[in-house]
Amino acid sequence: MLYSEAKQGRTFVIRLEDGEIVHETLETFAREQGIQQASLIILGGADKGSRLIVGPEKGRSLQVMPMEHELYETHEVTGTGTLFPDEDGNPVLHLHMACGREENTVTGCIRNGVKVWHIMEVVLFELIDSTAERRPDPVTGFKLLIP
Repeated sequence: MLYSEAKQGRTFVIRLEDGEIVHETLETFAREQGIQQASLIILGGADKGSRLIVGPEKGRSLQVMPMEHELYETHEVTGTGTLFPDEDGNPVLHLHMACGREENTVTGCIRNGVKVWHIMEVVLFELIDSTAERRPDPVTGFKLLIP
């Protein structure tokens, strides 16, 4: 286990609007507000055609091959995530979202593009006095959190 300590900074209450792409909008907001690190919760609706990464094809293979799922219709959503800078200092959102419609639910990472259906509500908790950042991992290809 690796860890670092942080303090809570500002808290933002955000309403994302119809058609916005969640990770793009929140990363832009973070840059504009000077937010380098944060945790957040989100809820609302995801539009048809939104794309989630729903796991690797094979759990323990040397090469990670992501699987993508496209939402077939509007879904109710809830999610939680973190935001930390990459090697260039850009804020990168890592957020997993559960998307449900009737008795069907799919959960995955929003990196490939989740589009807001009417609204999503976000509470973003800025973290300050932390050295944590995301760095590329040559083995997995992920940008891993380095506390």
